[in-house]
Amino acid sequence: MATVLAIETSCDETAVAIVKNREVSSNVVSSQIAVHQQYGGVVPEVASRSHLEVIDGAIAQALAEAQLNWSDIDGIAATCTPGLVGALLVGLTAGKTLAMLHQKPFLGIHHLEGHLYASYLTEPSLEPPFICLLVSGGHTSLIDVQAGGVYETLGQTRDDAAGEAFDKVARLLKLGYPGGPIIDRLAKSGNPKAFKLPEGKIGLPSGGYHPYDTSFSGLKTAVLRLVEKLKATGEELPVNDIAASFQDTVARALSKRAIACARDRSRDTIVIGGGVAANSALREHLLADAAPHNLRVLFPPLKYCTDNAAMIACAAADRLNRGDRSPLTLGAQSRMALTDAHQLYL
Repeated sequence: MATVLAIETSCDETAVAIVKNREVSSNVVSSQIAVHQQYGGVVPEVASRSHLEVIDGAIAQALAEAQLNWSDIDGIAATCTPGLVGALLVGLTAGKTLAMLHQKPFLGIHHLEGHLYASYLTEPSLEPPFICLLVSGGHTSLIDVQAGGVYETLGQTRDDAAGEAFDKVARLLKLGYPGGPIIDRLAKSGNPKAFKLPEGKIGLPSGGYHPYDTSFSGLKTAVLRLVEKLKATGEELPVNDIAASFQDTVARALSKRAIACARDRSRDTIVIGGGVAANSALREHLLADAAPHNLRVLFPPLKYCTDNAAMIACAAADRLNRGDRSPLTLGAQSRMALTDAHQLYL
């Protein structure tokens, strides 16, 4: 039973957590949302500097909340890919330094593998195989999890990720940043059937459509055209109805593909991970659409949907138990496919 301290600094949250196998002992998250709101998005240089300012305190706080000493820690982990390189380097350097200082094994963790493991924190009995829908600001993927550390990507976005589309539509409607929570809140008092918007099907050269891939750039453009058309009438913009229609379209597209994927692969469980997993419409659509097919759908608690170190520690504990170790020469990478995560270990 491995106890791991993990650091997550891939974007705009400085997070440190301690997990014993799949039980969270502490989970510290310092968000930078307020810092980046004035820019309407994450500024990489600002993110890196903010991580540097708080990471030492976050590590100390995680140990204090868990009431543990370094002698109780079996391994140190840090997110090393994908993400903002400067931000990743802050956590990665801290993790490797702690591993050397306290003579602990070190593990570099793929950020998407962390999101995949978020549901393990509340469903400790969860085991592969299952389908995972990863939906965040930078990623939208359907993964067949065949075994621990064995992944096959079945579908992904061809352009904008789902979370990115939420941010862009929110900016278009002048709602602020981050867009996902704001649109979700406004959509609750809007009509999701007010406007018909395109789901973004991907055509195949042989005819028909790719069953698992998504595209949200066309949907974003359709919202832009709709807003321009409505503004031309001189009437007040029905923001809540637009938000509800847009959100419902995204949720339907993702739900339809995830369920098709699970049925085609004969999987009985769909696990959702990433920031968009917090979206209420996606949760409602998936749960309702999966029920007739006797599919189990697992959503992590809201606190584990956004970036956090508990999910990174959970993934690291599993890998440590399997004997994985990363070299201390491991560097940060802005991009890496989840299917290549095995390259991070000796």
